[in-house]
Amino acid sequence: MNRLLLLIIICLSVSCKTDKNAEDNAENKMDTTAFQKKLKLDYPDYALEPQAKEYALKWVEYITAQNEIRKLENTTINQVQNNAGAIAQIMEALKNSVPDSLRSVAVEARLNVVNTKAQLLKQYSGRQEPDPGDIEQTTRELHLEFNNLKLQMNEIFLKTLEEFEKELDEFEREEREEKEEDTLEDNF
Repeated sequence: MNRLLLLIIICLSVSCKTDKNAEDNAENKMDTTAFQKKLKLDYPDYALEPQAKEYALKWVEYITAQNEIRKLENTTINQVQNNAGAIAQIMEALKNSVPDSLRSVAVEARLNVVNTKAQLLKQYSGRQEPDPGDIEQTTRELHLEFNNLKLQMNEIFLKTLEEFEKELDEFEREEREEKEEDTLEDNF
């Protein structure tokens, strides 16, 4: 009787382990599929204005960060997870190397946000059981915030209203002078 009872217990434990292994395999397959999913970034990639671009092209850390952000546009969640540490280091270096010509409160605030998103991405990717949804969402936010950084860099070089009015007044003055010259030439 004891042997029969022992045999039943062994059979039950083996069958339970088989069911548990089957569930784990199905869950791992689902996770693998989620990590192989291509990232879809919905936000447009903003371009720098010529003046901002001139300064950005001299800023090596910016160029490196821009290249990393562009790589995110054609990658999988798994690739982002594997590169999260490097992305965080690049964004930290970017934040700590702002040239004086681009230094402003708004740009530094955007750099802090970009760096925070990169550090969160690194943290989410380094978990024992990383969530592909968290990684995907944070990657999207990082892409968006980098675009916002570019907008702030562009705004540094936008003309103020006074400068715009002065330029407009000068343009009108030049047109009046040209008309006066044309009128004088027509009279002779």
